[in-house]
Amino acid sequence: MHIKSFWGVTETTVRIQIYAAITTYCLVAIVEHDLRLERSTFDVLRILSMSLFDKTPIRELFHRVEEVDSITNNRHVQLCLNF
Repeated sequence: MHIKSFWGVTETTVRIQIYAAITTYCLVAIVEHDLRLERSTFDVLRILSMSLFDKTPIRELFHRVEEVDSITNNRHVQLCLNF
């Protein structure tokens, strides 16, 4: 985990941001483990961040992304949001 910059300079704001980053990382790791995804944590975080306002269930969201990957023969392409 790498925090590039902090939004505040006081000890309290830095601690809150570190705790938020650790909590987010743990939640993404739990989702990755529970859904038995064979993706990196970065990929899981990228997919979740691109679908913040999408009401699609998480399991279906990753299933759709896997379908797009299989269609493109696992080439590295930009994630398509319009399915």
